[in-house]
Amino acid sequence: MRFHLTLPLSLSTLAASLLAALPSAQAGDFLAQAGLSSPQPLLSQTLTRLAPDADPQVLKLAASALACAEPDAERLAVIDFSRPSSEPRLWVFDLARERLLFEELVSHGRGSGDAEATRFSNTPESYQSSLGLFRTMNSYYGSNGYSLRLEGLEAGVNDQAYQRAIVIHGADYVSESFIQKTGRLGRSHGCPAVRQEVTYPLIDSIKEDHYLFAYYPDPEWLENSAFLSCDRSPTQLAMY
Repeated sequence: MRFHLTLPLSLSTLAASLLAALPSAQAGDFLAQAGLSSPQPLLSQTLTRLAPDADPQVLKLAASALACAEPDAERLAVIDFSRPSSEPRLWVFDLARERLLFEELVSHGRGSGDAEATRFSNTPESYQSSLGLFRTMNSYYGSNGYSLRLEGLEAGVNDQAYQRAIVIHGADYVSESFIQKTGRLGRSHGCPAVRQEVTYPLIDSIKEDHYLFAYYPDPEWLENSAFLSCDRSPTQLAMY
């Protein structure tokens, strides 16, 4: 097989050209003989492998948002508010070690809906949950016990989270027994509350400069989110 090269190629580009022309089995042999590693899977694919019960499209959006904010982030939490509160809809990933740390129930705000969240807000006293990308801050002890402050990164969408005291905390209304009695979780003032049993380890796993992505198929947010449409380099696009 011949290759006609008209421009100088880097080693990585040449390797990619050769791999494209080889059957998969021979491609693996080529990489081994050349001392090259196999291409890393996309982050969205890794997230889907680690959390097969999550919606792959939601995880893809989360990976895309993270690419805009911090491609080298080590931890990521994802909430899928399109699911009812009676189902697990919070996943926490250790990206550095490619592990799923938690798959959990999580509440939404009482202003967002009953068993399902359908309304979201950035407005104080709305008691609604907020969408978008957040950066985690410090943990502290407050009126809801051990809690984690969140910094909303999306202007007009969630950037009032700190002022609204939207935090992760434990709550007794987040439990299977509460679901059995009412058909849903209890609701917060807008905070993503979790089971009391996992409050400490979950908060400790993502506190201080990690990320939380909260999703709902809101057309306006999906169209205008700065983190879902930011300009990324070809390298970042390839990674995510």
